[in-house]
Amino acid sequence: MAVFSLQLRMDAGFEKQIPSDHEYVATQHQYRDELFGANRLNIVLRARHGSIWTKEGLTRLNAMTQAVMFLPNVNRLGVQSLWTPNTFVNEITEEGFRADPVIAGTVTPESLTPEVIASIRDSANNGGFVGTLVSRKQDSAMIIAEINEFDANGKKVDYLAYNKLLNDLRAKYENADFEVQIIGFAKQIGDVADGAQGVLKFCIMALLLTALAVYWYCRSLPFTLLPIVCSLVSLVWQFGTLHLLGYGLDPLAVLVPFLVFAIGVSHGVQQINYIVRGIAAGMGCEEAARASFRGLLVPGVLALVTAFVSFITLTLIPIPMVKELAITASIGVGYKIITNLVMLPLAASLLKVNKAYADAAMRAQQKRARWLQVFARAAHPRNARVIVVVTLALFAASVWYSSDRLVGTLQAGAPELRADSRYNLDAKSISDNYDTGLDWLSVILATPENSCDKVAFGRYQEQFDAAMRHVPGVMSVSSFAEQMKIYNEGYNEGNPSMYSVPLDPANYAALAVEIGRVRGFLSKDCSMLATHLYLTDHKASTINGIIAAVKQYRAAHPLPGLTIRLAAGNAGVIAAVNEEVEKSELPMMLYVYAAIIVLVFAVYRDLRAVVACCLPLTVATFIGYAFMKQLQIGLTVATLPVMVLAVGIGVDYAFYIYSRLQMHLAAGEAIAVALEKSIQEIGVATIFTAITLAIGVATWSFSQLKFQADMGKLLAFMFIVNLIMAMTALPAFAVVLERMFPRKGKIKVNSMMNH
Repeated sequence: MAVFSLQLRMDAGFEKQIPSDHEYVATQHQYRDELFGANRLNIVLRARHGSIWTKEGLTRLNAMTQAVMFLPNVNRLGVQSLWTPNTFVNEITEEGFRADPVIAGTVTPESLTPEVIASIRDSANNGGFVGTLVSRKQDSAMIIAEINEFDANGKKVDYLAYNKLLNDLRAKYENADFEVQIIGFAKQIGDVADGAQGVLKFCIMALLLTALAVYWYCRSLPFTLLPIVCSLVSLVWQFGTLHLLGYGLDPLAVLVPFLVFAIGVSHGVQQINYIVRGIAAGMGCEEAARASFRGLLVPGVLALVTAFVSFITLTLIPIPMVKELAITASIGVGYKIITNLVMLPLAASLLKVNKAYADAAMRAQQKRARWLQVFARAAHPRNARVIVVVTLALFAASVWYSSDRLVGTLQAGAPELRADSRYNLDAKSISDNYDTGLDWLSVILATPENSCDKVAFGRYQEQFDAAMRHVPGVMSVSSFAEQMKIYNEGYNEGNPSMYSVPLDPANYAALAVEIGRVRGFLSKDCSMLATHLYLTDHKASTINGIIAAVKQYRAAHPLPGLTIRLAAGNAGVIAAVNEEVEKSELPMMLYVYAAIIVLVFAVYRDLRAVVACCLPLTVATFIGYAFMKQLQIGLTVATLPVMVLAVGIGVDYAFYIYSRLQMHLAAGEAIAVALEKSIQEIGVATIFTAITLAIGVATWSFSQLKFQADMGKLLAFMFIVNLIMAMTALPAFAVVLERMFPRKGKIKVNSMMNH
């Protein structure tokens, strides 16, 4: 498996991040040949000093345009810059209405004179390309290209290799006088993948911190290596299996295997704690390992099966990348059952320890038990009632505070990268200097076939455009109706009063033919009219507001024969992803908790156990949502697995503590005494594991990838919150429930658990 795991490669894809069955994506695919592609590259050449209107600037722009055209998988007909023939200006002359290229085909870089450059500048200004292909400051010019994810042979783009080509392009044309800015999915995911290669550094750092902490805890090198090595073995098996199944590792899911690794370390430390306690009680390694196997198999399997079910529920989200992520995590958790619950105690049984180590372990156990008394007080009835009230109040407050949390991105630019990353600096510069922005939402007005003379549809679109211009977040609007008004004015000697959609069907149809020469505004038979809404950013709040405005207009202004369809463009794709995540979140969490409830009840046969284990876990989840809102972390395909993982970790703590409680209750001890002993036996390992893992993942905060830094903060917080809930709320609920619904007989416990 190690050989296979070394062959695992990162595998990014634009299409696999799209929910293919969503209404918006279906619209995008249906009209993909007539619309602008969502997988676009925007490449800007900016003069560091002065304007772009110099011979050197236009010559360099020409060379860059040619280079972009010959990039792999680029749709050459879709490339647009000042130098391409599909960029033309409509002019009114003595001969009538003319449409000529901004830069005539006879002009070459060598023939650029001050007079020719001035003419090109005037054409760009008159043609309305300032703010679209030329910056408002006129110090830069843009090249737009569309990427096909699969070539003619069906081979998929290697985005990591593609990013290298883009970096080479930048290096070739960037110098002391000119800057090259590049944005688009291919560049964004490539930069994320480059940053993801540094993920390993932080994961190794977390691993070393964990190893040092485990050594401090057990003071034995073999016992330190056991949980680490066993978790690494499952990681190797996981990577090897993914390669055998034909999967790669998506850059946005690169943290998932290491999150699963954290689960393995958590279970491993519980095993080591049990074994060391056995040795301290006078057992040999084999006897202590057998006791650990018997004592932890049921709660360990229960916790890991719960985590497995939690990750499997991610497949409810119909996004291929999320399904891959769910499979990746589920495979890892499945292997943990073997490596952490079976392999680890088997390996521990082969070790030998001397009496000095056993005596030292006993002294350490007694010393730690003393400071755990503070947590044991949660089992006192009066304290328990106070803790229950405080917990329920926290639950209500966190539910209220997090009720309006947003699904999707809460920041502008690439959310996976830091604000000062080269990509986001380029994105901000382009957004500040161009009217079309980086994000656009294409709204389709679907009409009957052969509607090129149906004036009513054009007039309707004109009114729709006017309404959309006033929606917050819309920077500008470009549409068929807008083009129709420009052409109509031009054909009427530039009379401003003719800047409207013509009422005459023949005139309307003639202008539609002219507009049809430009891609992106209508289909050949006019059965599709497009309105492109250019947005200020792709924040979830921005996109949600615009989508809601379109839906509201659609409902309030119906027109027979016309259907407003959402939505194409990259913002349409983002909206589809956000809607699927939001729609799937509640059912997914309900399935997770339903699985936990069924498993807890099946093992403990006690509704009190269900409430005591699950309610603190639910409280921790909503506190996590509140934390996300406070830190401006949206619920996305990257953060959702972390919340699922947090449920899995929280379940671990709860099951281990409650299993010990059941054993002591089976021995006839009172609930308060049973809880006090359970906390003394399991509490140290639980506290130690949570703090160690929290410190380890907190180092991720220094990653150059913002989403890894956010995940580190969120995970560290969730580890600690789940620890507090398990050590305080769980015992308190158990005591209160016992007093409200006292047991009628001696409890029976699974023989594997009752040692």
